[in-house]
Amino acid sequence: MTDKSFDKVQFISIEPDLDGQRIDNFLRTLLKGVPKSLIYRILRKGEVRVNKKRVKPEYKLQGGDEIRLPPIRVSEPQAGPSVKLDKVATLESHILFEDDVLIVVNKPSGMAVHGGSGLSFGVIEALRALRPQAKFLELVHRLDRDTSGCLLIAKKRSALKHLHEQLRNKTVDKRYHALVAGNWPDNRFKVKAPLMKNILKSGERLVSVSPEGKESETRYRVLEHFEQASLVEASPITGRTHQIRVHCLHAGHPIACDDKYGDDDFARSMHAVGLSRLFLHAYTLAYIHPVSEQRMTHTAPLDKRLTQTLKRLRQD
Repeated sequence: MTDKSFDKVQFISIEPDLDGQRIDNFLRTLLKGVPKSLIYRILRKGEVRVNKKRVKPEYKLQGGDEIRLPPIRVSEPQAGPSVKLDKVATLESHILFEDDVLIVVNKPSGMAVHGGSGLSFGVIEALRALRPQAKFLELVHRLDRDTSGCLLIAKKRSALKHLHEQLRNKTVDKRYHALVAGNWPDNRFKVKAPLMKNILKSGERLVSVSPEGKESETRYRVLEHFEQASLVEASPITGRTHQIRVHCLHAGHPIACDDKYGDDDFARSMHAVGLSRLFLHAYTLAYIHPVSEQRMTHTAPLDKRLTQTLKRLRQD
């Protein structure tokens, strides 16, 4: 990537789509690579003007506003090992759907949805590199790093708000395929158990079932039984961190090769059939399109490793 310089005074007109966004958040998105402290300093000192007036960081933009930016040097992340250009190129082939307001990606396992926690690179950074002309690209929801499958990204702020409202109203239908230990009962259709998130000193997040936790529910349907495992469809009704993984463990059927909530003996038996990654895949995603208001459904095919694992289990 090359450095991008705002070394002259810039005037930016705000499009109606950004109506309601705080100016500090707008500038943090616009000025990638600029320290937050510098952004807040130029706001506090009045060097950023909106319609020729000083504004506070919490000012909410309105369509038609004109922003004056002072000269700023923007250092973008340097291209190098941390920006995995081969993965950026590969991600293009994982796009399941794209139009003017949305992108749906079949996220590969092992790729974080965004940089952070020691990672400088994730799906959203890769998409911004692939779509440099896109003024707005934000995650609608998240997937764990080792979970693969359908991931929704908004290309307009209005689409993001529309889809977040659908998530709050539980009209987004997310269905996962999980390979779990043992024989999941055909008549066990849901797990309801409150979940509490704990942050360890290392920064690692661990979730556990706790009476003090937040109400959580996952619906289940058995897809296939094997000798020592079951393939289930899991539909999260609530959207808690690591919800499906912890609910499977709580039910006595941990997910294959789950390094946080799994079973070592089961993991070893799965390694024997060639599985080395978490078998949790966001298989289908359904929602109302923010513009057309049509019901949209996307299906992400299982990757080669998951497909081969099922094939081996069927042969045993």
